[in-house]
Amino acid sequence: MTNPINIEADHTLYSIKTIMNEDTPDITIGKLGTFTFQKGIYVYVGSAKRNIQSRIERHIIIEKKQRWHFDYLRPFVEIVEIETYSGDEGECRLFHRLMKENKASIPVRGFGSSDCKCRAHLFYFHN
Repeated sequence: MTNPINIEADHTLYSIKTIMNEDTPDITIGKLGTFTFQKGIYVYVGSAKRNIQSRIERHIIIEKKQRWHFDYLRPFVEIVEIETYSGDEGECRLFHRLMKENKASIPVRGFGSSDCKCRAHLFYFHN
């Protein structure tokens, strides 16, 4: 990623658009299990009620203690775009809207959505 991150102070939601350049078998995503990921575009939607800048900066780092599902995927993808949003829409609605706009699918059920009832907060589409 070459562009600096410009985050508005009142934003609490973010999306991280990544690209996986080749099929990658056997990525273990915490307690969710081990999955094969196809090459293509993956977008992760998250929230940070406090200090969104720090959360995003942490997601950019590749080598770190794995805490969130995205941390397990991060070594296998290149970040191509990060966007932030006000919290008005809510994390789940933002995820569903972006997934629909991109005609995407859910690659791993439960990814990033352990604190809500969504099927996931990661979607996939071919590039």
